[in-house]
Amino acid sequence: MDQIIQHKTTRGTWGEKSLAYQMGNIGSEVSRSLKNRDKPARFQGCFDRALELFDFTIDALQQRHEFAKLREVCRAREEFCDFFNGNSFGTNPAKMQAYYDQFVALV
Repeated sequence: MDQIIQHKTTRGTWGEKSLAYQMGNIGSEVSRSLKNRDKPARFQGCFDRALELFDFTIDALQQRHEFAKLREVCRAREEFCDFFNGNSFGTNPAKMQAYYDQFVALV
């Protein structure tokens, strides 16, 4: 089954945006995921959109060979996924949100 692309118009230009812009937008979907975690239908869309933006960012960083930034974004994605799948890392949702909020101030 093919993945449905949520951000069709974004895909081509995403890599041209600053990392702060990208992370701020990812943070918006992370926030929506946190707010809707008790509403399965809404949550799944937010979760999927966040993963899609993470993947766009990871692809762009790989293409630019920005490996230090790539490691951080991959780790953030891993933490995000873990939080909603058992939270074996013991992530605090307020701290996770605060991580993304710092990028909004940079845009």
